[in-house]
Parts: sequence; C-alpha cells; structure tokens
Amino acid sequence: MYTREGKLWIATGEEPREPIMLRPEMVNRHGLIAGATGTGKTISLKVMAETLSMVGSPVFMVDIKGDVCGIAKMGEENKHVTEQLEKCNVTEGFEYKDFPVMFWDVYGEKGIPVRTTVSHMGPTLLARLMDLNPTQEGVLEIAFRVADDKNLLLIDMKDLRAMLNYVSENAKEIQAEYGNVSSQSVGAITRAMLSLENDGGDIFFGEPELDIKDWIRTTSDSRGIINVLDCVKLANHPLMYSTFLLWLLTDLYETLPEVGDLDKPRMTFFFDEAHLLFKDAPKALLDKIEQVIRLIRSKGVGIYFITQSPADIPESILAQLGNRIQHALRAFTPSEQKAVKVAAQTFRANPAFDTEEAISVLGTGEALVSFLDEDGAPSVVQRAFILPPQSFMGPCGDDLRQKLVNSSELCLKYKDAVDNRSAYEELAEAREEREAEEAAAEAEKERIKAEKEAEKERIAREKEEARERREAEREEDRARREKEREEAKLEKERKKKFAIVNKVANSALSQVGREVSRKILRGIFGNLKW
Repeated sequence: MYTREGKLWIATGEEPREPIMLRPEMVNRHGLIAGATGTGKTISLKVMAETLSMVGSPVFMVDIKGDVCGIAKMGEENKHVTEQLEKCNVTEGFEYKDFPVMFWDVYGEKGIPVRTTVSHMGPTLLARLMDLNPTQEGVLEIAFRVADDKNLLLIDMKDLRAMLNYVSENAKEIQAEYGNVSSQSVGAITRAMLSLENDGGDIFFGEPELDIKDWIRTTSDSRGIINVLDCVKLANHPLMYSTFLLWLLTDLYETLPEVGDLDKPRMTFFFDEAHLLFKDAPKALLDKIEQVIRLIRSKGVGIYFITQSPADIPESILAQLGNRIQHALRAFTPSEQKAVKVAAQTFRANPAFDTEEAISVLGTGEALVSFLDEDGAPSVVQRAFILPPQSFMGPCGDDLRQKLVNSSELCLKYKDAVDNRSAYEELAEAREEREAEEAAAEAEKERIKAEKEAEKERIAREKEEARERREAEREEDRARREKEREEAKLEKERKKKFAIVNKVANSALSQVGREVSRKILRGIFGNLKW
C-alpha cells in the first residue's frame, strides 16, 4: 500500500496533505531519523523497513527496547493507528499484515547467533572494543601481524590469548622485525580480554562466522527479509554494541562488490542509538567510518542512523545523510536549544514555517521530512505526519520469535558453535614439539654428561688402579729390597760367623796341627809313632 509509482510513501504533508515519497534509488544516499525519546522514531523506522521490504529490498534493524520485533506480527486494530491514518489522508488500501523477519542475537538467546572471528574483527576495532591505549593497541597489531605472517588463524579468544603469549615469550626475536613488545602491555591486553569475555566476547568470537550475504535475501513472493538484531542485552555494553555495528559496516563494505546505482537498495541498515558509534572514537576511526559511509553507497547499501539529535553525528558524516526525518526535540536547557538549532540548520528551509520553532512543537507521529529528489538534491523541508506501521506496535512475543528462528535453514547453519583448528592448536602443537625437542636435547645432554662422567670415573678408576699398582709395585720393591737387605745382613752375619768359626777353626787347626806336628815330630824323632 505504501508504494506509488515505484516510490515509497513514508509520510503525508500537513499542508498540503499530499504523500511525501522517498525515491528507492535514493535510499542508498543514506539518512537520519532523529528526535527525543517517545516522539515516534521507532514508528518511522518500522514504516521505512516495511516499505522497503514490500519492494523487495532486505533490511537490517537493531532492536534496543524490544519493541521493534513486533514487525514480525500482524498489526491489530488500534485507535491511534486509525487517527494517524486519518491525519495522513489514507482512505483506502491500508491493511494490517506481518512481514518476513529473521531474528539474530549476539548472545544466541533471542535469535540466531551472530559470530565473527578475531582475525575478521581486526586489531583496530578490537582495540576499541577493549578500550586499549595507543601503546597497547600497537602490541595488539604486532600480534595480528605475526599471526598473519605465520598463517595462524585467530578465531576465538583463546587463539588471541595464545598469540599474545607467543609474542611475549619471543619478544626479543620479534622486536627486531615488528617492534617492541612489553610484558606490561601484554598483561594489560590480557586483563582487558577477561572483561570482554565477561561481556559476552567469548560467545561473539567463534565459528561459524556470519556471512553478511545471508542477510541479503528475499522471500518466494519477492519481499525483502527484515533482519532484526536483538540488542536489549547488548546495549547494556555500549562499547561492545557500537563496535559490533562498526564491524558490520566495515564487513558490508569489504564483502559486497561494486554495483553502481541501482533502482532500489541492495540492503538498508538502520542503526539505533547511533551516538554510541561516535562517542570517544579517535579521529583515525572517524575517518574510516566516514570513508565507509561515503563509498558503501556504490555497493547498493543505504545507512540510516537513529539518534536523538543531529548533533550526535560528526559533521563530516552528517553531511552525507541526504534523507532526513526529524521528530520533536525539547529545548529547555541551553544545550538542548543548541541541538534544536543545529537540527534546523541541517534542513533546506521552507518559507512556510520556522524550522527551528517547528522542531520544538511537533507532536508524536509528526516530523519534519526532507528526501532527495531525482537529481539527488534535498527537497524543501516539510512538516508531515508519518504513516502508521501495518505490523504490530508492541513486542511480537517469544513463541512467535522462536518459531521463526527454528523454521529457518540459517538456524541450522549458525546455531551450534564449532571449534576448528586455529592458532591455539597450532601454537600448542608447536609448543609440544618444542618441549619434546627440548626434552630430547636435555636427555641427549644428560646422556653426554653421563658418558663424560662415566669416562671421568673410568679414567679416575684407571688412575687409581695404576696408582694402586704403582704403590703395590713400590711396596713389593720395598719388600724385595728389605728382604735383600735382610738376606744381605744375614749373609754378612753368616759370613762373619763363618769367618769367626773359620778363624777359630783355623786357629784350632793350627794348634792341632802344631800339636800334631809336635806329636809327629816326636814320633819321627822319637820313636816314629803318634
């Protein structure tokens, strides 16, 4: 119903009460939906999503409050809808209907799990996610670079932790080629990882990784699938929420091919609480976001930021948002008054009313609207009534949500996490091999040491044996000499005794001889007898 002559009917002007149409070929020129809480931003968001779905253009939306999910349920008769239809001059053709929705959830609780790998996230966004300082970010970049050079996949948090341990243990070798790696920085990153894991990072990083092309799908009746990311829980962690959305932007940009100008967007992304994307972001990151937003239009993708005030968006990025829906802003304080003035200045003025004044008095369901014309120029701002959505105004209910999730073939693809071989296993194996080699080397060292000790003992033993032999020989020699001396002494004594005996004997013999001689002589000269 909300299409006419190929254009998207989003609102009806107050004066004149004519449809305000958004040209589908201009949707990829990006846009902004702004306004204070409770002024109707979600209604505008849902109407645009429904209209794009009906022309066959897939949509991505974030559901921060839990009410966007009602787009999956048929709307019900409602006096507020009836009143808004009357204001919008819709007299026929309106019908309540549901829309083709696929639910996603980073935590896997209220939709199909959304995962990416650490490598795919990259060091820049990961450093932002962990709120690292420049020095720590530099060490993280070194870890990624070393992993890339060694063909190591960083899939989940344990891979990153193993990689950080590796660069820390090999800091001296790495420093010459990649730069300094301090143990203090590695320790700080590891502590930040613990905090990230507590916020759900251990669930978000893993496989199977989201293929962004699975979000660019249509139904059998050519309606675009509306992908709703449940962010009720994720929004409690603003840094993780904003970094995740930035990752989606960069993934879209790097994945999709160039297609030039299309008659309708290949896909449209709606990012709620957009101010979180830019809060405390360094200039280098803002430059990257600006580049992505500027170039992604050529890939057929439209980006729409939803936030309270245009002042939440950096000027360089705000300038690229051609389609604007501005709901009411309150102007009680000086800062709020300034925000109103900034919002008014972003529109092409309409002489029929004061834009700045109008922003402050708009009612719920009303907005200032300016869309790009066929030449890509912004139209004069119009005060308008936003059409009511055809889907349910509140949450769709958990039963319907779960039914839609379970019936999708994508649930089978992404539901169960898998732990494929990656850096953790590679480094663990390398460590085991290294430890085995070190153990073998140590064993060989011990063997050589034992052999040397054994050789030393053998030599010492041989020396001792030789010494003992020499000692024994010397003892034998001493004993022999002692024996010889004893024998010589005995011999001397024997000879001495023999000499004495001999002398005595000789003396005796001489005496005897003399006696004999005398006897003989007497015998000869006596009577010749003894």
